[in-house]
Amino acid sequence: MIKISNITKRYDKLTVLNGISLEIPDGQTVAIIGPSGCGKSTLLRLILRLEDVDAGSILIDNQNIGRLSDEALIKIRQKIGMVFQSSALFDSMTVAENVAFALREHTLFSESEIMAVVSKKLGLVGLSGKENIMPAELSGGMQKRVSIARALAFDPKIILYDEPTTGLDPITSTNIENLINKLSEDLNVTSIIVTHQLSTIFRTADRIIMLHDGKFIDSGSVVETRKSNNPIIRDFINAGM
Repeated sequence: MIKISNITKRYDKLTVLNGISLEIPDGQTVAIIGPSGCGKSTLLRLILRLEDVDAGSILIDNQNIGRLSDEALIKIRQKIGMVFQSSALFDSMTVAENVAFALREHTLFSESEIMAVVSKKLGLVGLSGKENIMPAELSGGMQKRVSIARALAFDPKIILYDEPTTGLDPITSTNIENLINKLSEDLNVTSIIVTHQLSTIFRTADRIIMLHDGKFIDSGSVVETRKSNNPIIRDFINAGM
């Protein structure tokens, strides 16, 4: 369970998030939608505590992440996988080294144990046998798959996706969306997807929430969102079609 209670985030005089609250039960896939710059990615950084809230609290498995020690924060982060918008792979490392990076930093696993995890996670994303390839040799879609494999390294309960299909062609986007759905079903993970891509929103989400002017203005299923009478939501959907 993720419980976000009345959080506010400001940058100087700009209030990006203004007292928002949200509960996400285990196993649910939530899409956070809204225009560029509305605070969607900021929310993901706050959940990971890469930044601190100015007010309010974020609880993960009933632990207030704002009050955790550095050691406890590392443990809670291992429950969360993050898929960055740009994939954020290390160019100088092979695919296997990218997936193994955090395991080498934060576990006492042997090299054989680490490589067994790497092989398993690459298999989950359809990249078996690609361990020794460099990121520059991969397509954008394959780089995204490596990023997802890396996010799965610690068997997370939660996966955060920041614009997972932005910049990808329609066929590749559909393949990534299918992968997100498969992982959600097979691994029973809780997923938060930040995106403005309508295909991703409608094909992956159990629940859709719009962020506008620092507030959540609506929440519902795909069907409910498509039928929404809220003019802000309707304008957003119509602009993407």
